[in-house]
Amino acid sequence: MDTTETIKEQIENNTILLYMKGSPNQPQCGFSARTVQALMQCGERFAYVDILSNPEIRATLPTYANWPTFPQLWVDGELIGGCDIVTEMFETGELQTLVKEAVAAKADS
Repeated sequence: MDTTETIKEQIENNTILLYMKGSPNQPQCGFSARTVQALMQCGERFAYVDILSNPEIRATLPTYANWPTFPQLWVDGELIGGCDIVTEMFETGELQTLVKEAVAAKADS
């Protein structure tokens, strides 16, 4: 399977997916750390891909997503954005609503 297919599959198979540097327990950059904190406070499980240990995904995803930086949060197959967008959405309560609705919709299907 080529890298683009792998990315498509990861996005399709995970309701909430974060491409980040490191892991939620050990983020390797401040932007990833802030994004993880916001997501964790939403109270739902999420999948992640450590782009540092997946260099082919790190190289391919910015072109696939048309988004040049990491982290990247995907919810229900849609790119939500990076750290600034996720943090802003969390502060307004939008992120919590988006995450809860995505998880609830997945449970209903």
